Amino acid sequence: MKNVDQQIEEFLAAPAFGVVGASEDPEKYGHMCFACLINHGRTAYPINPRAKTVLGFTAYPTISTLPEKVLSISIITPPAVTNKVVDEAIAAGVKNVWMQPGAESPSAIERAEQAGLNVIHSGPCLLVVIARMPRKAR
Repeated sequence: MKNVDQQIEEFLAAPAFGVVGASEDPEKYGHMCFACLINHGRTAYPINPRAKTVLGFTAYPTISTLPEKVLSISIITPPAVTNKVVDEAIAAGVKNVWMQPGAESPSAIERAEQAGLNVIHSGPCLLVVIARMPRKAR
């Protein structure tokens, strides 16, 4: 069994990320998580069916509509939505999911783990972890 540091390392090794729940509202954690990835030189895609753009980046309604396959997604949604997101992630071939604090759903965690995904939950926030890392050159 991997420890959380190993899980995070695996999550962050992905070449591109999806941020489900990304928002144009700078007060929302979905906005902050997306901005954090971008500001640290990561390729990230905002996923929100109600947004057209986030920070000037095209927003996509679902994981399956992204312009490239992503292996890691950060989820910042209510738990009921997280359930649907995990099902879509499994179908799309996502390998890593990070349920940010407040997005966790016990049934989604169980389904994702049973499907063999690397699941980070009930622990650190992406914002805290990435803020401590050196920025990557783009």
